[in-house]
Amino acid sequence: QVQLVESGGGLVQPGGSLRLSCAASGDFFSIFTMGWYRQAPGKQRELVATITGGGRTNYADSVKGRFTISRDNAKNTVYLQMNSLKPEDTAVYYCKGEGGALGRYWGQGTQVTVSS
Repeated sequence: QVQLVESGGGLVQPGGSLRLSCAASGDFFSIFTMGWYRQAPGKQRELVATITGGGRTNYADSVKGRFTISRDNAKNTVYLQMNSLKPEDTAVYYCKGEGGALGRYWGQGTQVTVSS
């Protein structure tokens, strides 16, 4: 069983930065593909970024050049560095771990609000 706990959300002004963290419990973190997703009020959950166990990354077009996903396998943690934040980035951000036959896991979410 894997548990994911996000942290680092909050209120930030447009143009500001935040770094989200997702700490994973359990074994085999290094082989999981980890991802960040977000869900704004009244909208469907959408992909933000993913990173494979080997470090290959993928980003939504809306965040390319502004957000960076990374992972520290020694700490069982995945990060999302968010720069140049916009009001439309406001959402609940969720961490997801995809382990194939080992299962799929979600965190509880962390709120990010971009507002002046």
